[in-house]
Amino acid sequence: MIEPAPPGNPGGDDGAADARDADDRVIVIVVRSGGLLGRSVRWVAEAAPPETEQWVTLIERCPWDAQTDAPTGADRYMWRIRATLPGERHEQELPDASLDGPWRDLVDAVRETPGSRVPPTPSPQPGSTPDDPATGR
Repeated sequence: MIEPAPPGNPGGDDGAADARDADDRVIVIVVRSGGLLGRSVRWVAEAAPPETEQWVTLIERCPWDAQTDAPTGADRYMWRIRATLPGERHEQELPDASLDGPWRDLVDAVRETPGSRVPPTPSPQPGSTPDDPATGR
């Protein structure tokens, strides 16, 4: 299993180091939307340095430039997958029926990463206004 990167500042306390480190990170974001309730679920995995090569291999096996089939049927899941590598960014949206082979391997790796599931953001109640328009909270 691929482990998540340790929390904190891997580059030390220097803010400039953070900016350099951000360019060297490998991050994969998976969002599943649709289904009967139409809810979105999000997972985020960031490669820890010892597993970076493993993640890059999973990402590079995916056919990012391939055309995908149009979704068929009501209440089907859609998958949005975004991968960030040093100097590269890939994004693809797939219907559930197309999530197989290297796509399935990548999505499963992200979903199996401990702590990768991002809790949903609560929706504002009808008639209420957010306290902070920038965040909606």
